[in-house]
Amino acid sequence: MVKSRDLLPSLAMVLVQIGYAGMNITSKMAMESGMKPLILVAYRQIFATIATFPVAFFLERKTRPKITLRVLVQIFFCSITGVTGNQVLYFIGLQNSSPTIACALTNLLPAVTFLLAAIFRQEAVGIRKASGQAKVIGTVVCVAGAMVLSFYHGHTIGIGESKIHWAYAQNITNHSSDSNSSNFFLGPFMIMAAAVSWAVWFIIQTKMSETFAAPYTSTLLMCLMGSIECGGIALISDHKLADWSLSSPLRLISAIYAGVVASALAFCLMSWAIQIKGPLYVSVFSPLLLVVVAVFSWTLLEEKLYTGTFMGSALVVIGLYGVLWGKDREMNENQDHEEKQKKVKQQHKVKSDFKEDIESRLPVGGEGKGEASTSCSGNGSTRPVSP
Repeated sequence: MVKSRDLLPSLAMVLVQIGYAGMNITSKMAMESGMKPLILVAYRQIFATIATFPVAFFLERKTRPKITLRVLVQIFFCSITGVTGNQVLYFIGLQNSSPTIACALTNLLPAVTFLLAAIFRQEAVGIRKASGQAKVIGTVVCVAGAMVLSFYHGHTIGIGESKIHWAYAQNITNHSSDSNSSNFFLGPFMIMAAAVSWAVWFIIQTKMSETFAAPYTSTLLMCLMGSIECGGIALISDHKLADWSLSSPLRLISAIYAGVVASALAFCLMSWAIQIKGPLYVSVFSPLLLVVVAVFSWTLLEEKLYTGTFMGSALVVIGLYGVLWGKDREMNENQDHEEKQKKVKQQHKVKSDFKEDIESRLPVGGEGKGEASTSCSGNGSTRPVSP
């Protein structure tokens, strides 16, 4: 029977990737309609802060540890890497590329996270063990599948057209294809830099969760700091009030969705999963984003599915299974090792208690000598014992 401790983090990470897929589509449409990426990031953090406040206040009001200066410094660096650096770089890259390229290059995240986690000794490689080999091979296969899914099309899969079609989204895409130009060098470079910044956040968040086990409060403070940072950057780059307007329903929905789902909910779930499973476990789910985006694009935007999509998706699933199997086996091995150590300590304790009990029952050295001498001297003299 699958334990809820193992099942719930997996379901949470799948929901996070589905939420990110929706954010990629709605945010790309909002930017194609004229919304600036820095302004979208600023609104995203503002809505994320508002959405996270009641959750952190009510769920962690009694269990929240003390917020020290060290914790605030760690949360500040989390906001720099996981919010400002990651999201500003990613949205600029998304504006100058496409959702497919953005999702593909995001799959550098598991490899970079695994490398950084191994360097900072937050993840044991254990290449000589089957669990370590599964994690390494699974990560490579996962990234390879994501690359195949993105850059290899092949023949069209004849599964017909989707009955669900979002004509509004296609009209915006067709209308903006001529007006907006993409920089296919700046876009991928920014997205790769965003992946590195996100991987650094995983490492810092893991370290902070050891001393401050309050994922909702840390998410709230991180989003609050990120909204100030991103808002300042956006105000410096754009002073026009018209660009900050949310009168368009698409801009409003994109900002609220990105803030509530892709920031507040996603960061809370990821912080909770990192606390339980570690940074590699969370980052390895990122290739699923490509699969979900491919399905959404076919369903809503009438994009065709190719054999490359099927092959890449299969490799992604196989790679994920390998990493999860390796991680699960590693955790079981660690638990068995801890149980053995506990048994050894208990055995030593039982032996020491038994020894102390025996020693407490034995007579004291001085008393035994006195009794022996008394019995030997009956009339004050000792007789030699004849052979």
